[in-house]
Amino acid sequence: MKKKLMKERLRKITGVILLVSLIMIGFSKPFQQYVHIPLSITMFEGDKQAFPKSGAVAASADAVDTFTLEDQDEAVSLKGENSGKDEMILQLAGLPMKKVNVNVLKQFKVLPGGQSIGVKMNTLGVLVVGHHLVTNNDGKFSPGEEAGIKVGDMITAIDGNKIKSMNEVARYVENAGENGKPLNMTIRREQEQFETKLVPIKDEKEQVFKLGLYIRDSAAGIGTMTFYDPNSKKYGALGHVISDMDTKKPIIVEDGQIVESTVTSIEKGKHGDPGEKLARFSGNKEIIGNITLNSPFGIFGTLKKDIKNGVMDTPLSIGLAHQVQEGPAKILTVTDGNEVKAYDIEIVSTIPQKFPATKGMVIKVTDKDLLNKTGGIVQGMSGSPIIQNNKLIGAVTHVFVNDPTSGYGVHIEWMLHEAGINIYEEGQEKMEKAG
Repeated sequence: MKKKLMKERLRKITGVILLVSLIMIGFSKPFQQYVHIPLSITMFEGDKQAFPKSGAVAASADAVDTFTLEDQDEAVSLKGENSGKDEMILQLAGLPMKKVNVNVLKQFKVLPGGQSIGVKMNTLGVLVVGHHLVTNNDGKFSPGEEAGIKVGDMITAIDGNKIKSMNEVARYVENAGENGKPLNMTIRREQEQFETKLVPIKDEKEQVFKLGLYIRDSAAGIGTMTFYDPNSKKYGALGHVISDMDTKKPIIVEDGQIVESTVTSIEKGKHGDPGEKLARFSGNKEIIGNITLNSPFGIFGTLKKDIKNGVMDTPLSIGLAHQVQEGPAKILTVTDGNEVKAYDIEIVSTIPQKFPATKGMVIKVTDKDLLNKTGGIVQGMSGSPIIQNNKLIGAVTHVFVNDPTSGYGVHIEWMLHEAGINIYEEGQEKMEKAG
């Protein structure tokens, strides 16, 4: 009986010792450093990336030509050499414990923006922004509302014919009213489309036929150019979606144009009021590019000609989401006329996102000149490129309403993706050929 009790006690003591040992290993510096080296590393040709470690963690890579590896006592560092994919093996106490995939991308550069631009967009059809009552012998009502048409809907066709402008709608309404026929309306609501019939009613006061709908067929405003690719001429700007001022819903773009704009004055931001750039479209009204997409990450299209900002007119490498660091950076933007200037900011926090999202970093304006002129981030500054370590890493998107000195930034790789620029394509093609 005593032997049995001794064995049971010894087993418990051994278990406690093992548990304590495992906990101690888990909190040990070598193990923590080993754990924090990611399972996948993505970098560009020529980039360097280092991870701290102790001598107990060793790194190796066999016969690779995509990257070079330097394993020192306190750090392991990689340098991208040629686009493609390879592996690095991590060992802990001499035992292979972790495989790290290393993806080296072909070096890619774009020209940073900062220019103030005027934006003119034509919607896909005409946008319903409100209802109004029409008065006749039967009382007051909105024919459009009774037909099931809601604020935010898009009228894309009438009687099977595509609609582009409010003038076209007016002609159909007048003809249908005179002939006493209902209109066959094609309506787009978010991602769905449906048909409805609508009978125009003659307003007894104005003696004209009406739908009982307020509609709009275009939108205009200003923003800031973020980047463009000097080879394809594809560009990205604004860093956020353009929504209708009445419906607050994203505008579905049929087509549009961007033109040069001149900043005439600044309404300074303050607590509770972010302020605004006031600008006018340039006098020559020359179209410098088209608009093909209005997305959560900005507006995108193709430029008709090269444009310069006068500050950084040579292509810059881009920084991926995980390469962005907390600390000093700069933005390029216009505060007066057409002159682009660089201003100091601080990246307060950054999220190394693996999937597209609009709020990737928190930024704070630290430049005294910019704070004196604008109070921080103002409307119209959205899209201003963010530069860190001589790389384009993102764009200004939103301002904090209660703190105009601070706001959000979007990572540049998501804007490049929306522009139709696949920075991963070259390395992937090489890997597929090798495979």
